[in-house]
Amino acid sequence: MLAAVRPALSDTEIRAVDDIAERMAFAPRHRWLLRQWLQALALEGAVEGDLGRGFRYAGPVPAPVRADLFEVCADLGYPAAVAEFFRASDEHLVDLVRDEMRLQELLFPNGDMATAEGAYRDNLSSRYLNLAAGRAVADVVAELRADRAPVRVLELGAGIGGTTDDVTAALVDLPVDYHFTDVSDFFLTAARERFADYPWMRYGLLDMNADLGDQPARDLVIAANVLHNAFDIGVTLRRLRDLLNPGGAVVIVETCHAHNEQLTSVHLLMSPGRDQPHAGLTDVRAGTDRIFLTEDEWRRELAAAGLRPELVLPAGEHPVAALDQRVFVARRDHE
Repeated sequence: MLAAVRPALSDTEIRAVDDIAERMAFAPRHRWLLRQWLQALALEGAVEGDLGRGFRYAGPVPAPVRADLFEVCADLGYPAAVAEFFRASDEHLVDLVRDEMRLQELLFPNGDMATAEGAYRDNLSSRYLNLAAGRAVADVVAELRADRAPVRVLELGAGIGGTTDDVTAALVDLPVDYHFTDVSDFFLTAARERFADYPWMRYGLLDMNADLGDQPARDLVIAANVLHNAFDIGVTLRRLRDLLNPGGAVVIVETCHAHNEQLTSVHLLMSPGRDQPHAGLTDVRAGTDRIFLTEDEWRRELAAAGLRPELVLPAGEHPVAALDQRVFVARRDHE
C-alpha cells in the first residue's frame, strides 16, 4: 500500500484524499479502497492524518514479523498459486487501481480456476469452514426429510463451488432438490461439469439483490462468501426469511474482518463496475467503506430478520477463529 501511495504523499504537507487519488490517477470506482489503505497505514504509523483533513508521509511501514509471503501462505495451507496471486496483485497494484489491468486476469489466468480454488477452498480456514457448512446442511436436511422430501435447497452466489464440494459430499443418499445459482454463466458452465454426478442438482442465474422475491419457497438456503455483496444485508436476510418454509434454515459463511492482504487483492472485485455507479449501502455499513459485518452484527441482523441463530463456528477459542471467518446457522421458527 505504502509503495503505491508514496509518490502522491508529501513529507510535510497534509494532502486531501481526493488530491492523493488524483495524483495517483486512482480510478473513481476504487477510491473507497484508497481510504481504507490510508487508514490502515495510519494505524501502522506510516502516514499521519485522517479522512477529514488528509494525510502526509510519516515513515516506513514497520518490518513484518514474517517477511516471506510464500512461507506465510504455506503455513496457512494456501497453495503456491495463491501466494503468487497476492505477489502479483501487489506488484501490479497501481495498474489495478487505475483500471489499466483487471484483477480477474490474475485470479483466473487464461480462465483457469486453480488460484481461485486455492483462495476459497484449498487452505486451512476454508477447509474448516466448508466442512462445517457441509455438516450443518446435512444435519438440517436429515431433520427436515421426515416432513418434506425432497428437501429444497438454494445456494446463492455459489461461484467456483468451493463450499458446494463439501455440501454435496455430505448430502449423498439424502433426498434433496438442489439449485446451484450465481450471477455469472461462467461459474454455471464449470459447475455443470464439476457436479455432473449429482442428478438432483439444477443450475440457474440469480441476483440476490434483484431476484429473491421471485423465487419459490425453499427449506434451506446456503450463502458462502456472498451476502456481503448485498446492498442492504438486513433487507436481504428478511427476504431469505420470507423465502424459507417454517422450520427452514440458512447456512452462511462470511468473513468478519478485512485483512490488509485482501485490501490489495480480492477487494478490488468489490468495486462498482466501470459502467455503473456505486449503488450505495443502506445497512449498518452505510456511510463507511466497510464490506464485512462483525460476528456480533451478523447475530443482531439475523435475529432482527426473524432468523434465530443456532450455531456459530468456529468458537472464539478455536485456532481458526483468529482468521476472522465464521459459519452461521440460523432458523426460521415453526409457526
